[in-house]
Amino acid sequence: MEATALTDAVDAVRARTDQTPTLALVLGSGLGDLADAADDAVRIPASAIPHYPESTVAGHHGQLVLGQLDGVPVVFIQGRVHFYEGYPVTRLTFPVRLVHALGAERLLVTNSAGGINRQFDPGTLMFITDHINFAFANPLAGRVPGPRTPRHEGALHRPYYDAAWTRRAEAKARAIGLDTKRGTYIWTTGPSYETPAEIRAFARLGADAVGMSTVPEVIQAQRLGMRVLGVSTITNPAAGIGAEPLDHDDVLQVGQQVRADLRRLVRAIVGTVDA
Repeated sequence: MEATALTDAVDAVRARTDQTPTLALVLGSGLGDLADAADDAVRIPASAIPHYPESTVAGHHGQLVLGQLDGVPVVFIQGRVHFYEGYPVTRLTFPVRLVHALGAERLLVTNSAGGINRQFDPGTLMFITDHINFAFANPLAGRVPGPRTPRHEGALHRPYYDAAWTRRAEAKARAIGLDTKRGTYIWTTGPSYETPAEIRAFARLGADAVGMSTVPEVIQAQRLGMRVLGVSTITNPAAGIGAEPLDHDDVLQVGQQVRADLRRLVRAIVGTVDA
C-alpha cells in the first residue's frame, strides 16, 4: 500500500514538472513565503497529490514548490502537518518520503519554537544539534516498508543532525553577519502550549527549545539516508520563562520579523549543499 501510494504521488508531481531536487526544505510557522525566493517555481497544492496530508493550521499553505534557489534544485514542503491534527505519525512523514523519491538527498527543516534556554531571546536562530522525542511517537513503528534502521553506512552511530553540514552553515552565518546559537529541540504533541512545570522539567532534561513538529520528519529522513540540518526560530519565551501569555499570533509576528535574516541564512545554507 505504501509503495503504491508513493508511486501515485510521484506520478502526480511528475505530471506537472520533471525537476529533480537535491535539497528539500520544510518551512515552519510564519516562514512559508521563503518559497517565493525560488526561481522557475512550480507549485503543486497538496490536494493535487494523492495520499498527501493536507494542513489544517492557519498560515500553512499546504503545497510542494519545486524550483531553483541560487542555482540549486530544491523542493519546498510548504505547510507541514502536525501530530495534533489527528494524522498518524507515519502519515506526517509522507512528504519526506515523497521528496526523497523525487531525488532529494538532503533535508533542511525549519520551525518556530519556544525558548527554554533563557539566553535565547525571541528572534534567535538556533541550529538544532539534537532532539528529545517527548511525544513518544515514531514514524518507523508499526507496519512500515523496508528496514527500520537507517540505510546509510555508520548510521547507528551518526547524529540525526549532520555535524559537518551544521558547522559549514554556522561558518556561512558568521560570514554574513548573523549570530546563531546551538541547542536541543524537544518535541511535544500539542496543540496546547506547555505548562511552566513542563518547561522546568524539559530544561532539566537538557532542552533549549520546544515545539510541535520536526522530529518525525528528521527520524524519517535519517532512515532514508538523507543528511539533515535543522534551524529553529525562537519566537517566544516558553511558558514560565516570559511574563506574557503565549499566543500563536505572536509566533507568526516574530517569524515575520526575522524573515529577512532567515532568508539570508537559508540562501547561505543552500550554498553549502555541494561542499
